[in-house]
Formats: sequence, structure tokens, C-alpha cells
Amino acid sequence: MTQLLTSTQMRRLEKEAMDSGRATGLDLMERAGQAVIDAVFSRWPALAATPQKAVVLCGPGNNGGDGYVIARLLQGWGWHVSVFALGTPDKATPDAQSNHARWLEIGSVADLAEAHFDGAALIVDAIFGIGLSRGFAPPPSVGAAFHSMFADGVWGHGQPQSPFVVAVDVPSGLDADSGVVLGAEGDWVGDIGAHLTVTFHAPKHGHVLADGPQLCGELVVADIGLRGAEAEEHDDFRFARLPDPLLAEPSLAKGLGHKYNHGHALLVSGPMGRSGAARMAARAALRIGAGLVTLAVPGSAMMECAAHLTAIMTRKCDGADAFDALLGDARFNALCLGPAMGIGPNSRAMVASALAAERPVVLDADALTAFADDPAALFDMLHPQAILTPHGGEFARLFPQIAARMNAPATQGPAYSKVDATREAAAVAGCIVLFKGADTVIAAPGGRVRVHSAAYHRAAPWLATAGAGDVLAGIITGLLARGFDPLWAAEAGAYLHVEAARAGGPGLIAEDLPELLPKVLRAHGL
Repeated sequence: MTQLLTSTQMRRLEKEAMDSGRATGLDLMERAGQAVIDAVFSRWPALAATPQKAVVLCGPGNNGGDGYVIARLLQGWGWHVSVFALGTPDKATPDAQSNHARWLEIGSVADLAEAHFDGAALIVDAIFGIGLSRGFAPPPSVGAAFHSMFADGVWGHGQPQSPFVVAVDVPSGLDADSGVVLGAEGDWVGDIGAHLTVTFHAPKHGHVLADGPQLCGELVVADIGLRGAEAEEHDDFRFARLPDPLLAEPSLAKGLGHKYNHGHALLVSGPMGRSGAARMAARAALRIGAGLVTLAVPGSAMMECAAHLTAIMTRKCDGADAFDALLGDARFNALCLGPAMGIGPNSRAMVASALAAERPVVLDADALTAFADDPAALFDMLHPQAILTPHGGEFARLFPQIAARMNAPATQGPAYSKVDATREAAAVAGCIVLFKGADTVIAAPGGRVRVHSAAYHRAAPWLATAGAGDVLAGIITGLLARGFDPLWAAEAGAYLHVEAARAGGPGLIAEDLPELLPKVLRAHGL
């Protein structure tokens, strides 16, 4: 499982490496600079073939120190290198000052405000990096330089064309902890970005949250010799991206035998004309391996559901009393309420019954919106086996103060991130919260946080289609029925959901997702 670090945690690892004597600050800068050169030449081999012109933009801190190393190494390759700097490193670390002085032995430095990019094949952004998360905002001169850089179309969509832009750690102006752009609203958006971002040791939160994936371009994580001060040794290193959470639990084949060993999921349908969402969720629960799946259906929709379902059973369920009676069957060991079930007193009563049964339960969509006028009433009933799966609008209705803080414009770092918001929401709710999006964040009330990023090589933009969230709710419910831990079920559900979308490709609709799950499970040896 790949660690996902904050800027503070990254600086702590660097300090530990230096304090232990395993590396000096100059060692780390030299390795970082070389790693950027290696990544650039690997991504664009033509740049390695013939010396060309580079423009390196350096800041006053350690990121700028990396930039001076890169400038020196490129010049050593025979490149013509121009360096423009934001101020001088007088107040920077001795290591940054040392690399600034080494560059001055072979080249010159002009003020950032004078930056020009004519004829450049490569532009290196080494102005701030993760240093921008230390309580200050980018000055206007930096925004002006970036606006000049991108005015001629350097940064665009599709395949990048020379000059190529590489960012050291993160594009300057992007908060490494939140993935949001810092500064007054409108100052930076559209004026920052990179074709390639090279970061060190581990991804940072900002690489996978909010605007980070769009502005980072491609992401390369380079090893600069910090192994040995591993994140797992520290209690506050709790954030991880999930390239394959399935490795963390036994195979999905566990519990082979009688169908009831694979669990019996109960999902609630909406009325006639609105049963489709629950039917898709039920299909997903069955495809992910629940032994049995039953749909609790209002009488008005019984014929509609029966016409579409075969392996999924239906039980007539008109209202909260009927749902209470269904819950008397203890074989229903995982519940799902919400997909198009409707909003109103009856829905709230059914949610109350489901939570009172103290079984693993997924609350999605209408089951959440039904409590928009009184979220505290929902929070008072929740228990640790519950999973809330809100999208942005539903999250804002349940946690308005938290959402307002997350969505407020950020002028300096570290900004309040989606990780911070989801963790706080889980503490308030007392259960797992899965905050949906391309940067899905999953938090448990004890503080454990997982980030599932559908970006870079795992991007699946066609997943933004009606009903996809209902299928996710069904996948998680099926995993709960199988007896998996709720946090892991949420993590694995998010992962498999994206894998199914990637297996489908462009043109995907939500109904395709459950039918793609067998292909995904086979591909993962499950």
C-alpha cells in the first residue's frame, strides 16, 4: 500500500535521514535534481539526444535548491540554461545557498519578473514545491511569470508539445496537502500546471486530491534514499493511496461452501418507475459474491422488478413496519438503503430500523438526503458498522460546516483538504464515511484515512455517469455480506468500482458495471 504524505511528514522524513547520518541535505538535493533529469529524459527521449535550451525557475527555499542542481546538471549535458529566481536564497537553508553558489560559478541568475521562454525546449518549475504549505501565499510576481509562460499555449490539452514543463515536487501554487490552488481567487487557475511532476519518496496528498491530478500532468515518484525511516513507524502516517487494497485481506473466495456462508444482502427499492437504481445495486452485490440478494420492494413496483430480476429475490415491503418484519430474519446480514428509495418520513423510519438492527449497513443517496434538515438525528443512530457514501452535494447537506471550510478559497497553506474534511466527518458521524469523487476519501472514526485516486494511469472519466454511485453502494454491500471488515469493504469496493469502469472504457453506462465485475475479479486472480 503506497503511503500518501503531507508536506510536514515529508520534511520529517528528510530530517530523520539527515539526523541519522544516512544522508546530508546536499546529498538529498543532488539526488532529487538527478531524479528530475532522469524522469525528463525517460519521458521525452528526444531531449536526451541533443542538447537544447532550458529555463529553470527557482524559489528561495529548498525547492529552488533542487532547481539549481537541475540547472547545473543540464548545463553539464551541454544544454544552454537560463535561471530566473524569486529573490535570493539569503534566508534559505545552507544547502539551498550552497547550490545557488555552485550555479553562480558557471552561470547567472536573473529576477523571476524578467523570465522569458523563447526557444526553450524544457521549463523547470522549482519555485515552491511543498514549501508553499508553510503558511504563506504565492506573491503576484509568480502568477505573472506563469501567465507569461503559458500565454503562448505551452500548457494545453492532449499530447504536450515542446516546451515541456516539469514541476519539482508539485506545480508552484498548488498546495501539497490539499490539491487546491492557493492565492486570491482567479490569480492562478489556468496559469499553473505541468506536463510532468516529479516528487520524491512518496506521493503527497495534493497529487491525488482536488485539482492536483489535472495540474500535475503525469506523476513520477522518485527514490532519493529515504528508505529506513518508513512511514509505518509513525502513528501519524495514516494516509495511503490504494493501488490494490485486495492484497490486504484474504481472497474473495473465502467462505466457500453453502450460499449462506457468502451472506444474504437486503437492499431497499424505490416505488414504481424508480426501482432501477436499487436493481443495479442489487445486481452489483450479487456479482461481487454475496450468496443471496433480496430486494425489498414496494407493492407498486413488484411487477416492474420481477420483470427485470431473476437470480435476485424480491419481497414486498410497503413502509417501515413491513421492513421491520423483514429484519426479523437474521440471515439478512448486510443492508443497503438509499438508491432512489425516496425522501420522507417513511425513508427516515426505515433507516432508523436498519440502524437499530445493528448489522453492517450502507446508507447512500436518498437515505442520506432524508436527514438533510436534521443530520444530528442520523448521527445519533449511527454505529461503527455503518458506511455513509455521500457525493459532494450530500456531504454538504450532512456536514455543512465541514463542507464550507473545505470549499472556502485558500490563500495560504496548508489548506483544509478533502482528507481533513472526511476524517472530521467520520468522527462526527461515528462511522465510516466514503466521500465520493475521482479523489474518493474513506475515513473511519478512529482516524484511519484511505485515499482512492482514480487519476493518472487509473483515470476513468466515463465513470461520471448516472447510477454509477448506486452500483458502488451495491458492491460494498455485497462485500459486507461476505463478512469483510467495513473499512476494507469500502476500500475494496472503491477500487473494484474503478477497475470495472476501466475494463468497460468510454461509452460505459452504470448498468455495464456489475457485468464487468467477473472480468475484473478474474484479472486479479480472485
